Amino acid sequence: MSDQGLLAGYADVWWQAIDDFTALLESLDEADWDRPTDLPGWDVRAVAAHVAHLEKVLATGEEEHADIGDPPPAHVTGLLGHYTEIGVVNRRDASPDALITEIRESATARRTALLADPPTDADAIPERVFGGVPWSWRTLLRNRPLDVWMHEQDVRRAVARPGGMDTEPARHTAEYLAESMGFVLAKKVGAEPGTSLVLEMEGSAPFAFEVGQDRRGRVLPEPPATPDVLLAMDRESFTCLAGGRRPAPGAVRVEGDEALAQRVLDSMATTP
Repeated sequence: MSDQGLLAGYADVWWQAIDDFTALLESLDEADWDRPTDLPGWDVRAVAAHVAHLEKVLATGEEEHADIGDPPPAHVTGLLGHYTEIGVVNRRDASPDALITEIRESATARRTALLADPPTDADAIPERVFGGVPWSWRTLLRNRPLDVWMHEQDVRRAVARPGGMDTEPARHTAEYLAESMGFVLAKKVGAEPGTSLVLEMEGSAPFAFEVGQDRRGRVLPEPPATPDVLLAMDRESFTCLAGGRRPAPGAVRVEGDEALAQRVLDSMATTP
């Protein structure tokens, strides 16, 4: 597939994620907007404000500034965390309708621009990237559906309206996060070279990883017959664990080295 086709596919998934997210927000009751999410210090309104902020920056190139005060350290752990609080602070008094409208208008402007002048080089640096992060077109467009869909799920859990697990943004996000399991095994857990891990996630083909002699995780073309650890779970459980949200809501099946498996499960969070 050409770079242009790859990037257009990511943009299509992001656009679907935006549509799903705003449709969910439109269905909420007034009280739902104040319900706490899994993200420390953020209620539903804050999650919507965060998405509105990033989409506006990408659409306009205009950065915002704010005194964020002293946010919860459990949520703000670095420069990017401080950056994301800016949009929340600046929209603290925004109405639900205003937040939904801002997301849709910004995303529509961005979608129109991408269709009119589609990026053709996945490794090139976009003219607009929020917070000055040095992302390529590939990283930016691949990350946007992940961010939006994960926040859709944050809202769904907060208001007790499960769903959205069988969509293309859900598959995209889960399989994107699954690629990090080699890093988790090799770097976060510190497994020895030659250690293998297989992830069986409902709705996707198995993922297999091994720690190389350089102590880096690498993808295996085929799952080994007897991996050191096999983890099997549904998509929601995996994304909760990999997203650092909450314990797996569904059953997690473990085969192989149970102590190593627990270390992997305890280290799976890879999103900020």
